[in-house]
Amino acid sequence: MLTKNQTKRILSLSQKKYRYQQHLFVAEGPKVVQEFLEASYELVEILSTSDSYQSFGRVFTHISNQELKKISTLKTPNRVVAVFKIPEPKALDFSQLILAVDGLNNPGNLGTMIRLCDWFGVKDIVCSQDSVDCYNPKVIQSAMGSHARVNLTYLDLAEFLKSQTATFGTFMDGSSVYEKNVPQSGVVVVGNEANGISPKIEALVSQRLTIPRYGIQNKTESLNVANATAIILSEIRRQQRG
Repeated sequence: MLTKNQTKRILSLSQKKYRYQQHLFVAEGPKVVQEFLEASYELVEILSTSDSYQSFGRVFTHISNQELKKISTLKTPNRVVAVFKIPEPKALDFSQLILAVDGLNNPGNLGTMIRLCDWFGVKDIVCSQDSVDCYNPKVIQSAMGSHARVNLTYLDLAEFLKSQTATFGTFMDGSSVYEKNVPQSGVVVVGNEANGISPKIEALVSQRLTIPRYGIQNKTESLNVANATAIILSEIRRQQRG
């Protein structure tokens, strides 16, 4: 049975302040929860309408569908809610491609980009401090468990880029990504949904990339940042295989 304290604690984790005070985050749905369990994230508690999680013993609470609705952030709650410890970020692997995110606001976009990095084998994402939190519930749902295989680090992005030699930024006026060879190791920078890469970060980018437009009238102003990331990563991996 769900207690008032459990309800209050779980609902508080929808806010970044309380997530980092308690070093906890929430995952929902069987697939997402299973990804974190298999990746050995530290489980704090698991609440479900199903008895299939009884093996977790004292950290398991059987709840009703009505109780699930009380603690879920989803429009259609899906059987299970779990609370995990936020892990410490791992050391960056500078021998591989790194994705850098500058001032991203939309949690759905970040979640999609985490999943894209998982798909294309990019192990590290570095985020500016003003980017959306990767443990936001909407990011967790959008990434569908890919947090388990992608390392996310929040840092002073400008200071980080100053120490990098191969930095590629996405702009409207860059060189075509289909004609530019990106090395095995380096940093690809993507920007804010509305404003792109900030001037401070732009000044630290050594090479500018673009995805050329093929529309007859060229009236589309830009691509969604997650869609653009998918195209960029796909083309980089195609080049590396060739």
